[in-house]
Amino acid sequence: MEKEIKLLGMGPFWDELSVGDRYRTVARTLTETDLVNFINLSWLTEELFTNTQERKNMAIKGRVVPAGLVYSCAEGLLLPMLQGTGLAFLNATLDVKGPTFVGDTIHVECKVTEVRETSKGNRGLVRTENKVVNQKGETVLLYSPLRMMKGSKGGAGHR
Repeated sequence: MEKEIKLLGMGPFWDELSVGDRYRTVARTLTETDLVNFINLSWLTEELFTNTQERKNMAIKGRVVPAGLVYSCAEGLLLPMLQGTGLAFLNATLDVKGPTFVGDTIHVECKVTEVRETSKGNRGLVRTENKVVNQKGETVLLYSPLRMMKGSKGGAGHR
């Protein structure tokens, strides 16, 4: 009998996670194109992000990117943890620890800090502490989302 083919790239169910579990994403370099596209999409037209000529009076001298872009990229890097099992993003705290610049390469270090079953169905709540770290090992963003995730026990909550 042939073994079942397992699907790669799907996230764990909430009841397969434990407090203290740790994950690290792959890395991604933030580019000038990323910055321009994000500014055009979000309308964050602050000169700090859009003016490349008059830098001498800016609070930050380099080609800084908005923390919203850093957060968005971090969520994208974490997709393998949520693919197929994530149901809802409920809330988060977010703390910017330092600037991120065009050319910086970031990854996310994720630690599970809370896991509990919901009162309805085959679902659970999972909170993680996510550190966005640049190529120098500096934490540039820290956030702690609470997500609702599917459980592993078949039925409506099964993949």
